[in-house]
Amino acid sequence: MSGAKAAIYLLCLLASAGCAALLVRSYLQTGGKLLLWSAGCFVLLALNNLLVVIDLLVIESIDFLVYRRLTSIAGISVLLFGFIWEAEER
Repeated sequence: MSGAKAAIYLLCLLASAGCAALLVRSYLQTGGKLLLWSAGCFVLLALNNLLVVIDLLVIESIDFLVYRRLTSIAGISVLLFGFIWEAEER
């Protein structure tokens, strides 16, 4: 794998983990429910990016595709559930 691809995967991991950390911090400060759902989504997306890095850069002999897809589906599902939950409460 080329160094450029590795750098892109690592930058995506850092960006999603940074977004997750900022969302968690904002939720802890304000207590907004939508921040909680967004933070949960980005935590799962950061986990997904971590699995991409492990799958494509570290352990190339094992295929993590199923786990990567499950974490991305779970992240989007958490956010979608949060949107629906908040819309029903209003």
